[in-house]
Amino acid sequence: MKLLIVEDEKRLLDNVVSFFERSGFLVDASQNAEEGLDLALERSYDCIVLDVLLPGMNGYEFCRFLREEMKSDVPIIIITALGEVDSRIEGLEIGADDYVPKPFDLRELEARVRALVRRNQLKIESIVQSGPLRYDSRKQVFTCSGGRLDLTSREVSIFALLFRNPGTVFSREEITDKIWETGFEPRSNIVDVYINYIRRKLESAGMYDVIETVPGKGYRFRGFADDG
Repeated sequence: MKLLIVEDEKRLLDNVVSFFERSGFLVDASQNAEEGLDLALERSYDCIVLDVLLPGMNGYEFCRFLREEMKSDVPIIIITALGEVDSRIEGLEIGADDYVPKPFDLRELEARVRALVRRNQLKIESIVQSGPLRYDSRKQVFTCSGGRLDLTSREVSIFALLFRNPGTVFSREEITDKIWETGFEPRSNIVDVYINYIRRKLESAGMYDVIETVPGKGYRFRGFADDG
């Protein structure tokens, strides 16, 4: 895991850097927000540990710039001597993911970093993108060019099966077995009916020929030429 630490107190910075390097992290460090921001924009990090009371640009401004201007979702932990509730709330409201008041135990800070990285990885893995189509498996939502597709839960389940397996042909029987409850006896054309529903909604969003009918075999998601 790669970590960026922005802290102006050199002794504390050195201690935190040494601790995380001994724990197997790759660490970049800065004593001011401007340099730290340059690093954050140039390189990819799994997490940023950010002090609030920095010379020049403070930690709140640093965090706000990453979230609002750069649209970055890298996990951020704010560390600061400011322990008041209002200060913690401000940090979280501008986009920080966690808040650790000084003084802190380095082992707790490491645990919080690892927890945030795991959570962010799960979030990334829950998103599947193909061309303008995007599927969020945690929210069970499809979007097209940022706009939500108005699919029912059953339609989402069917399209997700195809979408997550581009090029794979699923027979009507396979779709029925994977989507409907055990023992349910759907009428013979129920899969075709749902596929038509999905196609109409995709077409209303400008997506044509996304689901291909393979004669005698079933259906598959075609994917897009620029995928992969």
